[in-house]
Amino acid sequence: MYGEEERVTPGNAITVDPKKPFRNLDPFGNSFLNRFQCVQMPNPVLERISIIDTPGILTAAKRKLSRGYDFQAVLRWFAERVDRIILLFDAHKLEFSDELTRAFGALYGYEDKLRVVLNKADRVDSQQLMRVYGALMWSLGKVFRTPEILRIYIGSFWSEPRQRCDHYNLIELEEEDLLTDIRNLPRNAAVRKLNDLVKRARLVRAHAHIVSHLKQEMPTIFCRESKKHNLIYELPAIFTKIQQQHRVPAGDFPDCTKMQEKLLGQDFSKFKTLKPSLMNSLNKLLTTDIASLVPLFQQQEQRKKSLPAVLDGEFLGTFRRDQFKGDPFKEMLKDDEVSEADSDEWAVEKYKPKYDEIFYNLSPHNGKLSGTKVKQWMTTTHLPNSVLAHIWRLADVDRDGMLDNEEFALAVHLIEGKLDGHWLPRELPSHLVPPSKRLSTSSDAPA
Repeated sequence: MYGEEERVTPGNAITVDPKKPFRNLDPFGNSFLNRFQCVQMPNPVLERISIIDTPGILTAAKRKLSRGYDFQAVLRWFAERVDRIILLFDAHKLEFSDELTRAFGALYGYEDKLRVVLNKADRVDSQQLMRVYGALMWSLGKVFRTPEILRIYIGSFWSEPRQRCDHYNLIELEEEDLLTDIRNLPRNAAVRKLNDLVKRARLVRAHAHIVSHLKQEMPTIFCRESKKHNLIYELPAIFTKIQQQHRVPAGDFPDCTKMQEKLLGQDFSKFKTLKPSLMNSLNKLLTTDIASLVPLFQQQEQRKKSLPAVLDGEFLGTFRRDQFKGDPFKEMLKDDEVSEADSDEWAVEKYKPKYDEIFYNLSPHNGKLSGTKVKQWMTTTHLPNSVLAHIWRLADVDRDGMLDNEEFALAVHLIEGKLDGHWLPRELPSHLVPPSKRLSTSSDAPA
């Protein structure tokens, strides 16, 4: 998560910090807290998003190993509180173990937060990818048992350089879709909190009716224990009765089996009867108060400008370190350790005649192309919009919102490099700065 300085805080210490949202993790004990830690970094990505990374699922070969804590309960604790759950599967070793199936059980009820990524998709060919994708869809359908199909993204998120493959463009487009989903998380945070409030209020209403009914059915003095066990056994019928009498939707009731397990350790005589005034307040909250908040959120969304967003390239791998031989964006050094940028040669110069032909075919005005014309041409490359936006930021060296012939040549050069599988630089290397812009750039630097 975000912090003014880099630090790592152990689990036991972070749970006693009142400024952090982890105080309720105490019940999982030292076995979990010894493995839990909080890393804080002054990174702009983390200013609006905190990331929870869970340990990998144990494979079938390691099923006899014990984690020492209730892994499924921890998953459910976090699933209840997070905005998005991203589940990664490796395309070249797809395996459903017993622990993975139990982990899915912990995520039951939070499918709307779940996004599945078929990762390292560049390591298999298109035929294998199609088979793995189908097998994953079939396996997820068996586990979740829902008519709605989970959205599966195809990507390659890891430290290795991306390999060229037949479905390279598909990976780019899928990653752009996932990035769009992540980008919208801070913008929709208030609406999601309102949705969670409604969900919890409906659960509270159903729970209150259940407890009140059990209290009313209990005898005053004799046979309390036997009556308690009879009521627990008849809980499914009680659910149906409450549903009919109080018009509580069936989907608002808790899991019946888990409710029966929880009730075994409770003293029904200590339950309180339902107060009509409190129930009326809760119904008013659901029918009137929350309904009046929805238009306010919509108005706020219309007035709100785009939030300070994370640079898209941080998620798309645009800014990764140079990992390719012959990277055209890497500033090479000569034998005498003098940078290539110190010479008068421009790295794009030898390709410029080809780029100029495209430039003049787009009918520049006063020697420059407008952003609209450049965008129309750029979109024909089928690169994600976020990548094209970063290329525009690099190519528009003088920041005038238009591209001259040198800046356009630079933009095409960056696009071709990206299409060839190279990572784009975060900032424009000096050897790629157009010659006409180098004087102004150097003159701006302090003496």
